[in-house]
Amino acid sequence: QVQLVESGGGLVQAGGSLRLSCAASGRTFSTLVMAWFRQAPGKEREVVGATSRSGSSTYYLNSVKGRFTISRDNAKNTVYLQMNSLKPEDTAVYYCAAGTGTFSSATSYDYWGQGTQVTVSS
Repeated sequence: QVQLVESGGGLVQAGGSLRLSCAASGRTFSTLVMAWFRQAPGKEREVVGATSRSGSSTYYLNSVKGRFTISRDNAKNTVYLQMNSLKPEDTAVYYCAAGTGTFSSATSYDYWGQGTQVTVSS
């Protein structure tokens, strides 16, 4: 089993920045692909960013490209999501996820954190 604990959400004004962190335990971190998903009220959950096991390859949702950066520190068993130039439409619950398949496939993710709220005010 993999346990994931997110932190770093909160309320920020449009144009501001937040950094989400997700600490993983229960399995060798470098064997896991990692991603951040989000779900806004009334909308489907969507993958925001994903990273390969080494961190050398990443994937981003089109609407966040150039604003969000996913990174990982395998020595600290932690994945991050740096969010810059935030917009009200980024408001959602953000979930950290881990899996053992292909990092760019949404179906690869079997383990989930509890979620952290990000609210962007206009």
